[in-house]
Amino acid sequence: MTTSEEIRREVDRRRTFAIISHPDAGKTTMTEKLLLYGGAIRLAGTVKGRKAAQYAVSDWMAIEKQRGISVTSSVLNFDYEGFRVNILDTPGHQDFSEDTYRTLVAADSAVMLIDGAKGVEEQTKKLFRVCRMRGIPIFTFVNKLDRACKNPFALMKEIEDVLGIRSCPMNWPIGTDGDFMGVYDRERGEVELFEGGGHGRSVAASTALGLEDEGLRELLGEHLYGKLREEAELLDVAGEELDMGKVAAGELTPMFFGSAMTNFGIRQFLEAFLRMAPPPGIRRHSEGEASPYDEDFSGFVFKIQANMDPAHRDRIAFVRVCSGKFEKGMEIIHSRSGKKVRLAQSQQFMAQERTAVEEAYAGDIIGVFDTSTFKIGDTLRQSQKPFKFEDIPMFPAEHFAEVSAKDSSKRKQFLKGITQIAEEGAIQVFKDPDIGIEMYTVGVAGALQLEVLEYRLKNEYNVDAVIKRLPYTMARWIIAEKFTKDMLSHNGAALVQDQLGRPVLLAENQWTLKYIQEKNKNARFMDIV
Repeated sequence: MTTSEEIRREVDRRRTFAIISHPDAGKTTMTEKLLLYGGAIRLAGTVKGRKAAQYAVSDWMAIEKQRGISVTSSVLNFDYEGFRVNILDTPGHQDFSEDTYRTLVAADSAVMLIDGAKGVEEQTKKLFRVCRMRGIPIFTFVNKLDRACKNPFALMKEIEDVLGIRSCPMNWPIGTDGDFMGVYDRERGEVELFEGGGHGRSVAASTALGLEDEGLRELLGEHLYGKLREEAELLDVAGEELDMGKVAAGELTPMFFGSAMTNFGIRQFLEAFLRMAPPPGIRRHSEGEASPYDEDFSGFVFKIQANMDPAHRDRIAFVRVCSGKFEKGMEIIHSRSGKKVRLAQSQQFMAQERTAVEEAYAGDIIGVFDTSTFKIGDTLRQSQKPFKFEDIPMFPAEHFAEVSAKDSSKRKQFLKGITQIAEEGAIQVFKDPDIGIEMYTVGVAGALQLEVLEYRLKNEYNVDAVIKRLPYTMARWIIAEKFTKDMLSHNGAALVQDQLGRPVLLAENQWTLKYIQEKNKNARFMDIV
């Protein structure tokens, strides 16, 4: 087999996707159940907060286990029926949404998880907009059918009204009033009834029956059987037809129903999703585009994580492979510096468990050892022709605080901690150029990130931090020939510089921002750069 044939075969079997949801919609549980059915784990953990006896295997940071939430993205992979599956497991909590936004850049598709009782929630709307902005196809899984849920037709209408995308149900739930028994697979014309699953800790048993099977009416009861027949006919007559062109264009979302907690409908979803989801596609860069089938390796850094192994205080750069074949120890060109770099100690992950990677292809996510060489957004390439992949956008922070070391003798550790955590993208760091002391203004997407910052400075860098909350609620990058503090004309705002030295306006509220904009018509105030 030639190199190009090998690359094409490997790329075509890869599926790289992120799961997006509002907090508490069951995202971590869903991720674990996909791992369970994919054979990556034998027994699913549960996420029930700090007193749980067992924690989610996909969460690795100690504070995640204490709180029972995901606060940082992780990458999980497994093989299933010929597919190589890469799951980008992102934080569900809105306070960590910027990590999710960046991680979506590395995905080829997204699974939108919706709580069947609550419908489309606020964080789901934000993440959906990011997916649409990046042209990522979306597949919908309506979760928690083991509890009383909204009418499925009402959920379809809500998705269309709120998100502006039509849905095509691939299966249909049997029982939504806390009496969920199974799903009707519309493509196969089969009803799958579920049982067991050890309260979701192991694979659920199921029985498949044709819709016309004589025994189905008896198993379901007259009411559920009649309702299923009526709704199936209505979907066939009035429902959307599956059109993968519309799915790729973001106009249609295939829709599935099930329960991650009880494992009902998970295997059916996984198999259908892998058949329908796109393999890695073309990635645009400054000189054109990179095809996943190109023989030259290329990729970009979308995440940096320090101290994944507290014993070694290491730093890992997560790279999305965009083209060619990665081989362990290969030498590449770091586009930002133009220097040659050897990609050492390449790894893939299952939470804190690491596996050495000998080779990888477009769609794969690899971690490479980093000695502070890489930054988020860096392009890595084998080609001698210089190019750079599109920048990963920065999103505005909404919570701000002054941060300093309680003990001035810990200045060196404090600076190292602030610098490394900022390079991960977990925080945005601003400085007032007129102030010479070691005091930083830190901006974060959610207030809980400040707690994580304090925790990590203490536990990873042995620094007690003083964190003083500031009244600002928004940041805007200023595009202007000249902008000084005198031009603020308002005491509810501050002018600072970001890590790249760019001027940034911090404002207490929308009224303050509007006032400053009115006073400075020649300046532009950007919320994403």
